[in-house]
Amino acid sequence: MISRLFDVISRRIDGPLMVALVLTLALGLTVVYSASGGASFDRVLGQGRNIALAAGALWLVANIPPQALMRLAVPAYAVGLALLVAVALFGEVRNGARRWLNLGFTTLQPSEIMKIAVPLVLAWYFHRHQEGIRLRDYAVAAILLALPVGLVVRQPDLGTALLIFASGFFVIFLAGLSWKVLAGLFVAGATSLPFLWGMLHDYQRQRVLTLLDPSEDPLGAGYHIIQATIAIGSGGVLGKGWLNGTQAQLDFVPERSTDFILAVFGEEFGLAGNLVLVTLYVLIVARGLMIAANASTTFARLMAGAVTLTFFTYAFVNMGMVSGILPVVGVPLPMVSYGGTALLSMLVGFGILMSIATHKQLVSS
Repeated sequence: MISRLFDVISRRIDGPLMVALVLTLALGLTVVYSASGGASFDRVLGQGRNIALAAGALWLVANIPPQALMRLAVPAYAVGLALLVAVALFGEVRNGARRWLNLGFTTLQPSEIMKIAVPLVLAWYFHRHQEGIRLRDYAVAAILLALPVGLVVRQPDLGTALLIFASGFFVIFLAGLSWKVLAGLFVAGATSLPFLWGMLHDYQRQRVLTLLDPSEDPLGAGYHIIQATIAIGSGGVLGKGWLNGTQAQLDFVPERSTDFILAVFGEEFGLAGNLVLVTLYVLIVARGLMIAANASTTFARLMAGAVTLTFFTYAFVNMGMVSGILPVVGVPLPMVSYGGTALLSMLVGFGILMSIATHKQLVSS
C-alpha cells in the first residue's frame, strides 16, 4: 500500500531535479532559523508551511500534461493582465507602492502570476508559429511582454518587472532571435540610457548611485550593501559557524531573513558554504537545461529553457546585489530566502519542468 502510494506521488517527479531542490530547501530552512535570531522555530514553521504549499503546487502542476498547460497559457495571461490593470486602478498602497489587490478575505500580488503566465503565453505563441517564425512574430511577442512589464514598473516594482522581463526575453531568445537584432537592441538600449535615467524614481536612481559608492551615505542608502559585504567578508573560508555570525545575530544585517539572507549564510558558512550553495544551483540549472534540450516540442523546449534561465537570473541578481556588484532591487535568494509568494511561483515553474520531463509524448495542439 505504501509503495503504491509512493509510486503514485513520484510518478511525475524528476528524481535528479527533485533531490537538488530538496537539498536547497533544507539548506534554506537552516539559514532562515539562524537569520531569525535562533530564538524560536516560529519563522521556520512559517517557512515550512510555505514549502509544503509550494511543493503541493509543484506536484499538481507536474501531473498536468504539457499540452494542457499550453491550453491554459492564453487564459492565464489574460487573467493576469486584467488583475494588473485592476491593481493600477484599485490596488492597495503600501509604502508608496501600489502592488496588491485586496480581495476581502486576502490580498493578492498579481505580478507574481505573470512570472509564469508570460513565458507560457510566449511559448504557446511561438509553438503556433513554429513552421516559419518571422520578424513580425518577434514584434508581437515583444508587445505581449511589454504590457505586463510596463504595468509592473508603474507600480513601482523594478525587481519583479526585471524577473518578468527576463522570463519572457528568454523565450524570445530561445525561439531563435537573431544576434544582429540583439546587437541592435543593445545599442538602442545603451543610447537611451539618459532618457531611461530620467524615468527612474528617485529611490531607484539612489540605488544605482549607492552601488557606485556605498560609503557616500554609510548610515542611509549605503547601509545595506556595506553591512552585507562586511558579513560575507568576515566569514572567511570556513565561516564563523551556524548561529555564530556576529553581524547577523547582532542585527547589523538588514532584511537578513529575506533579500539579504546570503550575507547571513556567507558569514556563518564562509566560502565553503557558498560553494556548496552555488553547486546546488548549478545542478538545478544543468538539469533544467538538459530537460529543455530533450523536450519533444517547441512549446516544451521554450518553456523549460525559460523556467531554468529565470531561476538562474533570480540567483545571479540576488548574489550580485548582496555582494555589491548590482543595485539593490528586492529579489530574494531562490529557495533560501523567507517568503511564500516567490517560492510558490518558483516551484510551480519547476512543476512545469517536471511535467515536460516525465510526460514523454506531447500531443500537438
